[in-house]
Amino acid sequence: MPGEDVVRVLVACEYSGVVRDAFLARGHEAMSCDLLPTEVPGPHYQGDVRDVLDFPWDMMIAHPPCTHLSVSGARHFEAKRMDGRQQAAVSFFMSLARANIPLIAIENPVCIMSSLWRKADQTIQPWQFGHGETKATCLWLKNLPLLRPTEIVDGRENRVHRLPPSEDRWKLRSTTYAGIAAAMADQWSNAFALRSAA
Repeated sequence: MPGEDVVRVLVACEYSGVVRDAFLARGHEAMSCDLLPTEVPGPHYQGDVRDVLDFPWDMMIAHPPCTHLSVSGARHFEAKRMDGRQQAAVSFFMSLARANIPLIAIENPVCIMSSLWRKADQTIQPWQFGHGETKATCLWLKNLPLLRPTEIVDGRENRVHRLPPSEDRWKLRSTTYAGIAAAMADQWSNAFALRSAA
């Protein structure tokens, strides 16, 4: 059994291991889950995250696929609604949001969930966490505080948006920045400790 201050964290829809490893580095019990294998050895369930949602996790950080939700692809919305892809993506997002886990963070780019469900609690940028780039990321939070910026830097380069076409472009666009993962592990594990002590 984990100790009182050890957080059991499920990192849903993550193959990179970046967020998982940030929590592991701080002594927590963390597992990533994705349909893809993990890119870095570590605790990982390769399969549908809904297979493991009912484990008694303390926290879930979820990165549901944004392909059919992001407003950057709005020109394709009509076709995606006609064949059910958008409805399926919304349903999956909501299955994560409604999971029976005390602390939840769901991240996505600016997307239709802000109008279909509720506005995001926070929008963060990599340049607030030590990376001189822009990439607006929305966070929907349950019983977690807003992330506080840790290192505001110059740069503001939109590198991710300008990546050239490649087989790995979608992976590079979706990987969480290390500075953001570190902030999540530091600040949200502290929030868990405070909640447990209350």
